[in-house]
Parts: sequence; structure tokens; C-alpha cells
Amino acid sequence: QVQLVESGGGSVQAGGSLRLSCAASGTTYSNACSACMGWFRQAPGKEREGVAAIERDGSTTYVDSVTGRFTVSKDNAKNILYLQMNSLKPEDTGMYYCAADSWVALSLRPYRYNSWGQGTQVTVSS
Repeated sequence: QVQLVESGGGSVQAGGSLRLSCAASGTTYSNACSACMGWFRQAPGKEREGVAAIERDGSTTYVDSVTGRFTVSKDNAKNILYLQMNSLKPEDTGMYYCAADSWVALSLRPYRYNSWGQGTQVTVSS
């Protein structure tokens, strides 16, 4: 299983920026795509939702609410996934999780991922 460790969360005011990182290690013995990774978030009392995903060739996809504000990228040499978040809004508040080893590339559906990090908290105040 792939091990994932997130960092970079914090508290910011609306309009601010944060960059999340996710360090990946280990291997997968499944037939899923270990290089297919994504960012998810979960607000209190809400379901976990997909924010952004990236495929091994660098293709990306985003949920509509963050398009134009968030950018997902990956340093393949260091095996680190990033999420640059700009123009943050209070509704972006939540625990952000990194996920890897997806059965479907560019998926924003949590159930398609086999490996998860512990999460990093993002709080945006108005």
C-alpha cells in the first residue's frame, strides 16, 4: 500500500493562499494506478468530496467550485503531490486528504482510491 503524509494546512483569511503537500512512499501490488492521485476535502457534517485529481501524464481535473483557483501538480522525482490554493473562501474550510492508487484515472470519487493520508486541516475565515 502507498503511504501518504499531508502537510501545509493552516488558518487563513478569505482571499489568502495555501499550498498543501503530500509525500508518497511505498508501492502498490494492486492493478490500480499508483500514480493516479487526488485531493479530497471533508467539512464537518458533510461527505468527503473530490477537489482535484492528476494522472501519470500530468492531466488534471477539478471540481467546478475550485476551477481557476486551485492547481494540482506533482513532482515525480520527489514523489510529492501539491495543491496550490488561491483566492480561498470560507466554504473551502475542511480537512484535506491526499489519495493515491486509483482504479480510475482522474477520478474525483473517493471510493476509487485505495490509499489515503491522515489529512491536514484548512480553515478560511471571512
